[in-house]
Amino acid sequence: MEEEMKKKTGKTTKIVISIFSVLLLLVIAIVTLGSCYINDKLAKINYVELDQNKIQVNPEVLVKADALETYRTIALFGIDARENTYDKGNRSDCIILAILNEKTKEVSLVSVYRDTYLKMTDMYLDKVTHAYSYGGPELAISTLNTNLDLDIKEFVTVNFDVVVEGVDALGGIELDITEEETKYINGYIGEINHVTKHSSPNITIAGKQQVDGVQALAYSRIRYTAGGDYKRTERMRTVIEKMLQKAKGLSVAELNKMVDILLPKTYTNIEAQEILAMIPELATYKMKHNIGWPYETKGATINGIWYGPPITLESNATKLHKEIYGQEDYEPSKAVKQISNEIVEKTGYTK
Repeated sequence: MEEEMKKKTGKTTKIVISIFSVLLLLVIAIVTLGSCYINDKLAKINYVELDQNKIQVNPEVLVKADALETYRTIALFGIDARENTYDKGNRSDCIILAILNEKTKEVSLVSVYRDTYLKMTDMYLDKVTHAYSYGGPELAISTLNTNLDLDIKEFVTVNFDVVVEGVDALGGIELDITEEETKYINGYIGEINHVTKHSSPNITIAGKQQVDGVQALAYSRIRYTAGGDYKRTERMRTVIEKMLQKAKGLSVAELNKMVDILLPKTYTNIEAQEILAMIPELATYKMKHNIGWPYETKGATINGIWYGPPITLESNATKLHKEIYGQEDYEPSKAVKQISNEIVEKTGYTK
């Protein structure tokens, strides 16, 4: 597993993680459409003002706030909502930290695996994907903050059904589907057809082929092949990367249609004017890291449920702060050490 994750890290400059790619697609589209369209388009975004009093941060992090002052960390969530809702009740199947170094103009993307065994703030140990379902973006952000010693205040949520409409608006994309993947993809196609009222056909052969939106989303959901959830995350990246490649060749009219599809399915507490100010900034950023987190994890079945605990949370948090935030002298907070010990007690995993 460790060797597989190292190979993925080596692809940093080639693969862009899904939700951040959607944002880049929006930036490309808006800039191409021209400034006269920008305010009208940004008005379509679902803006929500979070209660910052509900977002928890470990006390030591607040005391050492200057250590992270050059970094802006935005939590990106991909949810699989059955209806057009973006609050609690929806699991965040994709969780990404977009970490902007505002001094060096570099961005690091950290994909937090959905099954990671962490502590829901003031609650209990569970899969991190459940935090959004239990308490919406406030609990999801708080969980990331208190388990990783972060001070995240901003988030962006995208409903993954945008993939269906987005790929169809592009006229489809090309995917290379393996024989193993064909064993699972059609079950997802049937489910998505039922929910979205589409009638997309099954995939009957392996190999490179043009797929529509339902088939592309079904491909990105597969998680029972070799590689499990790690491979599923890679499939999500592949789908959005293919969407980006095709979007670059769209006309202004086609881009306009794409933006109208994507923006209403974007939910954030970043105001439209702030997004507008970020657009020229994002164009200057370079990718520095594109990694999965935890760095080291091993599956554990607890009370009949499979989890992916970090081994250990303390060491994984330490490595994150050193590698991504450049904190060579980082010392985990008391809260992180305590949660780490709780995970060890539950799993018995110390290495």
